[in-house]
Amino acid sequence: MKVGIILPNWIGDVVMATPTIRAVRRYIGSDSQLIGVMRPYVGEVLKGTSWLDQTLFYEKKAKQAEYGYKSVLKQLQDQPLDAMLLLNNSFRTAWLAWRSGAKRRIGYVRNGRGMLLTDKLHAPREGLQWKPVSAVDFFMETATALGCPSEDLRLELATTEHEEAVAEQTWADLGLGSEVIAFNTGGAKGSAKHWPMDHYIDLAKRLVDERREAQVLVLCGPSERDAAAEIVRRVNHPRVLSMAEQDQSLGVSKAVIRRCQLLVSTDSGPRHIGHAFDIPVITLFGSIDPRWSETYHEKAVTMMHRVPCGPCGKSTCSVAGHPCMTGLGVDRVMNAIRHQLSQHVDRYQVA
Repeated sequence: MKVGIILPNWIGDVVMATPTIRAVRRYIGSDSQLIGVMRPYVGEVLKGTSWLDQTLFYEKKAKQAEYGYKSVLKQLQDQPLDAMLLLNNSFRTAWLAWRSGAKRRIGYVRNGRGMLLTDKLHAPREGLQWKPVSAVDFFMETATALGCPSEDLRLELATTEHEEAVAEQTWADLGLGSEVIAFNTGGAKGSAKHWPMDHYIDLAKRLVDERREAQVLVLCGPSERDAAAEIVRRVNHPRVLSMAEQDQSLGVSKAVIRRCQLLVSTDSGPRHIGHAFDIPVITLFGSIDPRWSETYHEKAVTMMHRVPCGPCGKSTCSVAGHPCMTGLGVDRVMNAIRHQLSQHVDRYQVA
């Protein structure tokens, strides 16, 4: 068989798609070919894994010709597929799958693309609204429609030797030890997901005061460097550090997160990376209903502050004071950290 998978556009969603990719790989066997079609910026997510035989990068407005629609379409047409799984809901990718000549095109009927699909899946509704269903289950339904048997829903990632080597050097450069608690403060889909900087500063101070071996590492991408550096500057403690001056590539971030003992995160990609490496994770939710991204990770703690206006699903907050996130107090998060450490003490070298 030759099977293609069009992957989602967001880092966290790609991580939540790993059980589906793994299931398809097992189902079609090693003698078949599995081709992944994805955005270039999520390509590093799956580096180190062995599920895909071929990767095609695709961009809607490609600056490089090889990432353009025509190039990707030609490559797919040159090797006709038995099936194509669509893990996003865009009309454009359904059109790509239809034009590729794939015999089966499996996906959800959304955005007027039902006529382009051979295997039509329908997302559940609650009245006129979509029912919140985890993306993990949502994606796995496409594998089930292909014929895959039941598969565990565990998220899974890997790292490369290069990524591990850079992470090892980062550990040495920053003087990191065996009890590193990471903060992920950013979020790609808008400020409504952000926990206040003052809360992170207060939390970091409490952690290093209470746990004499603990170090806090503030993660960041290129757009979050200033915020990460500001947290470190304002805490002003030798055991609170950041990735602001380190390699911030996604692959290295994977290797860094894998080495941490606990991750406190917004609802964003690094949270899912932590789950995939079996790291205890505390996720601070604001505007997004947690049911959309349930990962079934046994070491996950979900935290919310209930407000009348939420979860609203918006990328920016229109209510004065951003109550869903400002109301999620540092005391509650600190208690959750204590609980996680006590439950997963085997991960730590406790003095």
